[in-house]
Amino acid sequence: MTEAEFDLFYTAAYPRLVGQLYALTGDQAEAQDVVQEAFIRAWDRRSSVLDGDRDPEAWIRTVAHRLAMSRWRRARHWWQLVRGEHAPRPVSEPSPDHVALVAALRRLPEAQRTAVVLHHLCDLSVAQIAAETGAAPGTIKARLSRGRTALAAHLVSEAPHPTEEACA
Repeated sequence: MTEAEFDLFYTAAYPRLVGQLYALTGDQAEAQDVVQEAFIRAWDRRSSVLDGDRDPEAWIRTVAHRLAMSRWRRARHWWQLVRGEHAPRPVSEPSPDHVALVAALRRLPEAQRTAVVLHHLCDLSVAQIAAETGAAPGTIKARLSRGRTALAAHLVSEAPHPTEEACA
């Protein structure tokens, strides 16, 4: 892949990958950082990653996700050592639906969250997710089913039922 082709690939894939990693991490700045780091690593390995039979966007997404998880583990360990409070970085005025979705995704186990995000936000098939994560297709289907069920439970509206309002 030439430098110009890489630039075109970066321009097309970067915003999409940042959005996907934001859905996985819940932190926009972290998503931008890990996607950029993954692109740097892809550039260093472009002959094997970008020119091979692999899907380069899947490779970058996987590397970025692993970087994010590694950073999260290091930060968690550091916070445990110093026993400090972690204040999340503020994100500019997200909608209530957006906040509810991110909160619900954060409550899912990592494997289910990964399957749900890759399938529903990245439009990957079960087979593609299985190939990317190294899990069996049946396992991915189970994770999707359990993840959707858990998400539905977390996203139930807490608004009063219409008959409850009439009685009040």
